[in-house]
Amino acid sequence: MKKLVLVILLFFLPFFDHVDAKELSQKEIYEKRMHLYKKTEAATKIPWYYIAAVDQFERSIRYVRKDLPRPGDIVGYYVPSEHWTGPLNPDPNDHNPITLSLFNGIGLDGNGDGKADKQNGEDLLFTLANYLSEYGVNDQAFRIAIWDYYKRDQTVGSIMVNARLYRNFNRVDLDEKAFPIPKGYNYSFKNTWGDRRGWGGRRIHEGTDIFAGYGAPVRAVAYGVVELKGWNKYGGWRVGIRDLNNTYHYYAHLNGFSKGLKIGDIVSPGQVIGSVGSSGYGPPGTSGKFPPHLHFGMYKDNGKNEWSFDPYPHLSQWERQERSKK
Repeated sequence: MKKLVLVILLFFLPFFDHVDAKELSQKEIYEKRMHLYKKTEAATKIPWYYIAAVDQFERSIRYVRKDLPRPGDIVGYYVPSEHWTGPLNPDPNDHNPITLSLFNGIGLDGNGDGKADKQNGEDLLFTLANYLSEYGVNDQAFRIAIWDYYKRDQTVGSIMVNARLYRNFNRVDLDEKAFPIPKGYNYSFKNTWGDRRGWGGRRIHEGTDIFAGYGAPVRAVAYGVVELKGWNKYGGWRVGIRDLNNTYHYYAHLNGFSKGLKIGDIVSPGQVIGSVGSSGYGPPGTSGKFPPHLHFGMYKDNGKNEWSFDPYPHLSQWERQERSKK
């Protein structure tokens, strides 16, 4: 009987481990991530926010790319087998650091167990940090390292945004969101994404219009960095902000900007960045060709290209969250 119980326990033990991992709270996930980042920093002297910046970028693109596997809860960094084990290695599941090195694989043993396992978070992040250490530990060196790795300007910019945000706030739990128009102001919106627009040529509407009075505050919806500020003949006075999920938030037809706001600024959810207006559809300064409203757009970058997607479900969710706050 005891042997039977032991066999049953051994059979179900891996299943229980899998369930426990999936039942981690978001707070526990963030804590485990930060623990790994800090541990890797201690072992390699690479600042944790550089490691976290690449890890978060990889996580964000794996959620929207069909050619990449979905990320796990803790580590997002992904290395294809041919890079980890070496392009000529006959064993794509090779874990031996010696043979990986012989075949020019990049995989390293980060936890001292004698294996270089690309499914192991410590090994993955140690391998990443080892690569970064070949370049140096300042922003310029980091920028060059990620350019050499990804060969894409937008990817470099996105990862630098992540690094700046993590370094500035010194934490990874930066998922708070805010509705663009604060409580106390009258506004209305409906799903207008994909509607036709005619001014300046036939095109589709890449956003949601939130109608409000002139001068109503417009707020950043997420932690991010200002990438764009200025005039566009379609959007009038507008601001573009990129967040940690590699999503670009576009605020257009503004009446003006918050004093001192400039490209490169770090913003927080709920921070006022401008005010509602009716600018656009002409040369700089054109206003009043349509009722005052905020055009809010969202664009996703997947490491290869960028596209617009419907912001309405997100706006509705953020509005509900705002209303539920006391």
